[in-house]
Amino acid sequence: MSDTGGRAPPFGEWERSVAARYLRAKRKEGGVAMISIISFIGIMLAVAVLIIVMSVMNGFRTELLNRILGFNGHLYVAGGALATPERDGVVRRLADLPGVVQVTPVIEAQAMALGPAQISGAVVRGVSPRDLAATKIISGSLTGGSLQGFGVGEYGGDEIVVGARLAQSLGVRAGDSLTLISPTGGATAFGATPQRKTYTVAATFSVGMSEYDQIFIYMPLEQAQLFFGREGMVDFIEIKVANPDKALEMKDEVARAAGPATVVTDWTEKNAAFWGALKVERNVMRLILMMLVAIAAMNIISGLVMLVKNKSRDIAILRTMGAGQGSILRIFFMAGASVGVLGTIAGLAIGVLFCIFIGPIQHFVEWATGAEVFSSDVYFLSHVPAKVDWSEVAIIVGWALALSFLATLPPSWRASRIDPVEALRYE
Repeated sequence: MSDTGGRAPPFGEWERSVAARYLRAKRKEGGVAMISIISFIGIMLAVAVLIIVMSVMNGFRTELLNRILGFNGHLYVAGGALATPERDGVVRRLADLPGVVQVTPVIEAQAMALGPAQISGAVVRGVSPRDLAATKIISGSLTGGSLQGFGVGEYGGDEIVVGARLAQSLGVRAGDSLTLISPTGGATAFGATPQRKTYTVAATFSVGMSEYDQIFIYMPLEQAQLFFGREGMVDFIEIKVANPDKALEMKDEVARAAGPATVVTDWTEKNAAFWGALKVERNVMRLILMMLVAIAAMNIISGLVMLVKNKSRDIAILRTMGAGQGSILRIFFMAGASVGVLGTIAGLAIGVLFCIFIGPIQHFVEWATGAEVFSSDVYFLSHVPAKVDWSEVAIIVGWALALSFLATLPPSWRASRIDPVEALRYE
């Protein structure tokens, strides 16, 4: 049983069997089974909560990113070169760049929308019918009406597309009339005057984010130029690329294609405050929950210290029978580490399963409580998102295991240093 050659190997069957026996021992036998169970539950819950929270935050970020970048562009070109006829050449050059999937000249301005139910502020986007049809998050999310009449008629016609929540608050549906008032209409000798015009709601859309469904209206580009007094002009050119993460790398190339009189920005700059706050919140939450795992792992120390104290006589007997200090250290290391390993595995299983079935769990909680647990008005999304990032899960599991192993070392080392003579003196 000692550590010399020809004896039991390190972490062999004998050491494992003694460690398992100590771990299962009841209190009357000098064991600490109850403390071990509490330590196991603590680590299990801490790991599960950490995986669930980080997966929900990852899912929330991914959902927001997909919807925001699907609704908005990835790169924006603004500046003096957007006036006709230079703009058409800029659009062609941008569309020919590798990785660019859509180039959309846009007019974007604020207006007042007057419906039968109430008056509300709105953001009007002027785009061509072809570009609106190519924006799948809009054309593929219609809740009423169609895009067939959008852009048909003189100066693009009089049909508009309204966000579903905005249409509901205004009291209009597809086919109804809606009056818009622009604070900057046609130019006169006395300056710009407000413009008022009644349009027909061609369709309503819902992209799943209340912020967009509540405020945006789409109008044909030519009609928007006329309505806002910007004939022949656009506010910016919106560019969508195949990989939004590479938008920053493409800025220089886009700037060269757009010309020296333009300014190019990317989606990270447009939403810098939002994404920065989301990143900080995610990092802080990870740090706090990792400390929770550390606190749970510290329970192993108290349980193992008590086990070492209760088993001092057994340690002395094993030492006199030939067990070396290394064997004693490994026995108690395995007894404590097994609690952390099993707790981590159980927490991993619970956390991943919770994330996989988070939709049915949300529906069950809402059915049981009769309350909406994830309000789209507050969180912008209609459901709890969850995305399991396996690299982050590996970090969580590694952190929990490392803390569990480190927590077992001090009491295990103390057990290996027990003098058998002193331990048996008063037995």
